[in-house]
Amino acid sequence: MELYYNPFQARRREPTEYENRLGDALEAAFADGVHDLPRLIARLNQAGVKAPDGSDWTESRFEAEIGKLGV
Repeated sequence: MELYYNPFQARRREPTEYENRLGDALEAAFADGVHDLPRLIARLNQAGVKAPDGSDWTESRFEAEIGKLGV
C-alpha cells in the first residue's frame, strides 16, 4: 500500500488571506522557473506581496517568515 500525504488534511485551520496571497505568488514564481532566493524575493516585491509588517521582502525576512509558517 502506498501512502499519500495531503497537506490540506494536516492543517489545523484555513489559511489566512495573507498566506493564500503569499502562496499564490510563490506558486506563480516557481511555475515561471524562479527557484533561487534572490530572484524569488525580487519577484514577491515586484508583485506587491508585502511581508506581514507591510514592508518589502528581504532574504532574511523571508527565511524568518517561512520558518514561522512552518513551511
